[in-house]
Parts: sequence; structure tokens; C-alpha cells
Amino acid sequence: QVHLVESGGGLVQPGGSLRLSCAGSGRINPSGWYRQAPGKQRELVAAITSDGKTNYADSVKGRFTISRDNSKNTVYLQMNSLKPEDTAVYYCNGKSVYLTTYWGQGTQVTVSS
Repeated sequence: QVHLVESGGGLVQPGGSLRLSCAGSGRINPSGWYRQAPGKQRELVAAITSDGKTNYADSVKGRFTISRDNSKNTVYLQMNSLKPEDTAVYYCNGKSVYLTTYWGQGTQVTVSS
């Protein structure tokens, strides 16, 4: 059973933009994005609370924007001014009403010329 469905990854040139989406099913509420580059640990990119408070990694502040549409139970990550170091698999993260953590399947973002 898939609880968090991600979409929007792909290949983009440096300086370009991408928008990721993560839709939660049932009682799973998406709340953030993490990423994992080859050989590195998974790291928080951005998070958003149910009332819209946001938190960003220093490396993406001013370039990425996280938002949510509660009517669609969906969280978005708008990524602008992308850099090669943003290349990674991006994972959506969320919790159930019982506070169980769930992860999406991951979507590849590649920034390259």
C-alpha cells in the first residue's frame, strides 16, 4: 500500500527549476522533504507544519519553497536556482494520526549541464 506518492523529479540544467509534489493517502499527512545524494546521509531539505510554519536547510534557503494544500493533502517543493550539488534522490516524509513515520518511494533530481 502506497501512502505517499511523489512526482516532479527529473533532469534540469544549473539555474533551472523543478517542482516536486507529494500526495498523502488516507490518514497519512505529508510534512517535509529530505534528500540523499550518493555516499551521503539523508538530510532534511524543508518541512512544513499543518498550520504553514516552515523550516529549511541552510543550503536551500532563498532558493526552495515548501508549501501545502490541505484540501488535497499534498505538499509541494518549488526548487529554483538549482545547483549541481542539489542532485539527489528526494524523499517525501509524513506521519499518520498515530505519529507513525512514512516515506515516499523517492524521486530523482539531477542538476547537470
